Amino acid sequence: MEEIRRAAEAYYENLSDEKKRNARFSFNEMDKNGDGKINLDEYVECLKKDNNTVLTHPSLFTALDKDGNGSLDFEETIVLYYIMQSGRALFCKCCDTFLADVYFSCFQCFCLDESPSTYDLCCDCYGGKRFTHHDDAIFWDNYTLLS
Repeated sequence: MEEIRRAAEAYYENLSDEKKRNARFSFNEMDKNGDGKINLDEYVECLKKDNNTVLTHPSLFTALDKDGNGSLDFEETIVLYYIMQSGRALFCKCCDTFLADVYFSCFQCFCLDESPSTYDLCCDCYGGKRFTHHDDAIFWDNYTLLS
């Protein structure tokens, strides 16, 4: 998650003032009680309202909560803003956890299929062979696949 967090911070620093205000507005919209923090209920309610139900997965909220205090401050939601803008919300097809770091994708699904979806796996599920996919599947880690 730290790599995504670093990318999100760099992304935010290079946003226009208008887009930074938009990020702050999004945070304030989620913070229903105005306490400067977003709890899990506020998080889920807002994302469901905006039809971003894929982002309501508890493993993503936990990954965003860097200090582990059960709520998100503005700096932690910058990562969510980045994920929403970049489309970086990927979950393991086997165990359904948020893919924050290195993960494996089916080469054929990523490069050859007409489908907009890929078959992505966390390192534990791929390494432990805890998945079923087509028999001739070739998996590459995300760094190799993109290079």
